[in-house]
Order: sequence, then C-alpha cells, then structure tokens
Amino acid sequence: MRSVSAFNLVAIVLGMAFLYLPIAVLVIYSFNASRLVAVWGGWSTQWYTELFNDAPLVESALISLRLALVSASMATILGTLAALTLARCGRFRGRLLFAAMIYAPLVMPEVITGLSLLLLFVAVAVERGFWTVAIAHTTTAMCFVTIIVQSRLTNFDMGLEEAATDLGAPPLRTFLSVTLPLILPAIVAAWILAFALSLDDLVIASFTTGPGTTTLPIRIYSEVRLGVKPEMNAICSIMVGVVGIAVIAASLLAKLAGSRGTSARM
Repeated sequence: MRSVSAFNLVAIVLGMAFLYLPIAVLVIYSFNASRLVAVWGGWSTQWYTELFNDAPLVESALISLRLALVSASMATILGTLAALTLARCGRFRGRLLFAAMIYAPLVMPEVITGLSLLLLFVAVAVERGFWTVAIAHTTTAMCFVTIIVQSRLTNFDMGLEEAATDLGAPPLRTFLSVTLPLILPAIVAAWILAFALSLDDLVIASFTTGPGTTTLPIRIYSEVRLGVKPEMNAICSIMVGVVGIAVIAASLLAKLAGSRGTSARM
C-alpha cells in the first residue's frame, strides 16, 4: 500500500475542514443557551423547544417534507422507467435525444432550469404552488434516479430473466419476481437521493413556488436576511441530520446493490 505524503494529508485535512467545519459550528451553536448566536452561553436544548413553537417554520418544514415525498416518488418511477428504456431497448430511433433530455439537468445551472420552468408555467397559465414545485423537483431529480438505476441494470445478469422465461414466467411476472428484487436497492437509494435533493433545494423552488407554498429553505433564507435567530441553527441542524442520514443510507444501498450484482454473476 502506498503511503500518504504529508502534503496530501494536509490538503485532505484542510479540504475536509473547509467543507464540514462550518456545519460543525452550526450544530454546536444550535445548543447555545444564549440568544445571541455569536456569544456562547452554555449548553441548552431550549431552541429546539422554541423551534416547534414557531408555527410558520414548522409549516414550511411540513411543506418541504410533503414535496420531497411526492417529488422523490414521481422521480423514482419515471427515472426507473427511463433507465429500463435506455438499458433494455437497444439503439432505437431518438435514443440520443431521449438520453440528452434526461441528463440535461445534470449539467444545466439551477438558475436556468428554474427560469425555464417558470416561463413554461407562465406560458401554459398554470397557477404556481405545491404541484409546480413538485414537478420542478421531479424534473431535476429524475436524471439522478436514471443514472443510479441504469448503472445497476448495466451489470444485471440477463441469464436470470432468461431462466425465468424458460420456466414459463410471463414478462410481467419475470420483472416483478426476478428483476425488481435485484434492482430494488438501487431504486431505494435513488429515491433517498431524490428526497434529499428536493429537501435541500432553494433556487428552483424560489422560481416555481407560489403563495402558500413556502418551503423550508426559502423560509430560512428570507428570515436569515433579517438576522439569524437561534431557532435557525436548530432547524438547520435537523436538516443536516436528515439529509446526512439519507445520503449515507443511499450510499449503503447502492453498495448493497453492487454486491448483489457481483454475487449474482458468480
């Protein structure tokens, strides 16, 4: 095993500190007993209690959770179907355009995506609100779902499906009994990632939201501009925990999917 040089070690430590030290400070100060966020007053959980007494903030959190559940579910269904099409249908006419349209949100800036969706909703005279944000988040997360599920299908052993077909199973039964259980960890991982992306989104939601649909990131951004309240540290710490758990679970499920695919080929 090649040893890590001192320069690489310092670079790694500085990079990790740059990324995670602000988050660690935020979490620590969420337990600050002082109302002044920059002055340490001892350990306390009172701001977590105050947080649940803040009705607008709790309402925004519930809206964000509903949006994340709906958009992640829709993105998972559509992304899985797109992945099956790209992995199983071969070289059909329009494949390149189809793939480009699916993967476009990966390379397109969020500002452009949000503005494009806003112009679309205005052009078709759709009232902006919960469902417009859900559609926007579905559009953004679908490409991530497609990539995860397609990567699992690429390594899928087609002999398992052929064996089920030879034993008399119809195509739908083969998919439900053989294919779906083997790719299910990848689908679940993709759903968790889509959930985290929707929960964290600010830019696209700010373009496509309407009255009565203020998501939690938008609420936090609007209130932080007037001054940081201690409750903000508490709600941000909770969001960091939720998203962190979701991302770790997605990584573990993706690893499980890869190990299952390896064992199935052996």
